[in-house]
Amino acid sequence: MDKEKIISELTYKAVRSSGAGGQNVNKVSSKVVLTFDLTNSQSLSEEEKELSQKKLKSKLTTEGILILNCDEDRSQLKNKAIVTKRFFEIIEKSLIVPKPRKVTKIPKSVIEKRLKEKSTNSEIKQNRKKPEL
Repeated sequence: MDKEKIISELTYKAVRSSGAGGQNVNKVSSKVVLTFDLTNSQSLSEEEKELSQKKLKSKLTTEGILILNCDEDRSQLKNKAIVTKRFFEIIEKSLIVPKPRKVTKIPKSVIEKRLKEKSTNSEIKQNRKKPEL
C-alpha cells in the first residue's frame, strides 16, 4: 500500500457545516467530505481491493465508493487532516488478514470435572426433598 499514490486518488470537498456556531457556520465551509473510489483504485492490488470490500461492505456505496465526513474543528485544514488520518486507519484495518482459528479439543479432565459437579449438585438437590415413607 503506497500512501502517496492513495492520497493522489482521494477527492476532498468543502461543505458548510451544520449545527450551532453562529454566523461563522453560515459563512465558512469548514466541513470536509472525503471520497475514495475503492473499485477503480490503481494504488491497491486486486487482493487488497477484495479484502477491503468485504470488510468495509457497510461503509461503501453501491458503486464501491468510501465517503467520510469531518466537521469536528472550525478549521478546514484541521478537518482535512483528521479525515485523512481516519481514512488511513480504516484502510489499514481493512487490509489486516485474520489468522485462521485452530480447533482445539476439550480436555478429558475438564469434561470429568463438569460431570462430577453435575452429579454432586444433583445429590444435594435430591437430599433437599422430603423422604418417602
